[in-house]
Amino acid sequence: MAIDEGLAQRIREQLAGEPGISEKRMFGGLAFLLNGNTAVGVHGEEMIVRLDPAATEAALARPGVRSPRQLAPRKAHPMPDPATSYTDLRALIVNCTLKRSPERSHTQGLIDVSRGILERQGVAVDVVRAVDHDIATGVWPDMTEHGWESDEWPVLYSQVMAADILVLAGPIWLGDNSSVMKRVIERLYSCSSLLNEAGQYAYYGRVGGCLITGNEDGVKHCAMNVLYSLQHLGYTIPPQADAGWIGEAGPGPSYLDEGSGGPENEFTNRNTTFMTWNLLHLARLLKDAGGIPAHGNQRSEWDAGCRFDFENPEHR
Repeated sequence: MAIDEGLAQRIREQLAGEPGISEKRMFGGLAFLLNGNTAVGVHGEEMIVRLDPAATEAALARPGVRSPRQLAPRKAHPMPDPATSYTDLRALIVNCTLKRSPERSHTQGLIDVSRGILERQGVAVDVVRAVDHDIATGVWPDMTEHGWESDEWPVLYSQVMAADILVLAGPIWLGDNSSVMKRVIERLYSCSSLLNEAGQYAYYGRVGGCLITGNEDGVKHCAMNVLYSLQHLGYTIPPQADAGWIGEAGPGPSYLDEGSGGPENEFTNRNTTFMTWNLLHLARLLKDAGGIPAHGNQRSEWDAGCRFDFENPEHR
């Protein structure tokens, strides 16, 4: 959509000299950002302004001013019942930082945002820093049965299976997920052949998401890798199941560093909130439904010869 360039120029002139101002083309318009957050924008021939909530009512009383909600009618969407309870849900968040406790983890800072939302809804949340545990390398459920002297994965796996929600969180290194993240995913894979009581793969009926932090590019690449892996293993992935924060390109502050803007970043906070609530909604739906329907996806039945409408003349 074309924008009113004259209007954009007048805004540009008014903001000239203000610190922290930048411009970005987005959603068919032009946004003027203050420290990374939208302050004012141009959409078509209209100016969009972010106001203090306390000033909204007075602004809407002025001629020619309207709320963005009045721009176009929207289809109503069902709201969750206010009586909906999430207190029977359990979440596990695995921090795949390379730093052992008690060293500060920037990934933990973003985890705490999601964790706070979950706990305010009564969800029992466990957070595990994987690097603090002796997780052996390999793709078997218990690597002590394959030559390793010790392996704490079986204990962590019991927490995985107790959780309705799994969030894998980690940093970016050289544009990719950390080695710890890759090891955790490998060990999740090591148990993926196990079946539940319905004969489906064991991770069915659970939801997954991810959080990514760093001070270099790669959030979307890392999230794609994690979310693909989780769905391949049997997890159900809701919409917008990832969130992340990165600083400016090149060496710079990390999420929790003073002046980074990370904890205050609206984009990151919005996506983290959406991810967390989408995980909650989908986990609630799946738990109430008793998981994914057990038909056409049971490994035990397939091994017994059932082909679920895939033509198999030899099976009677």
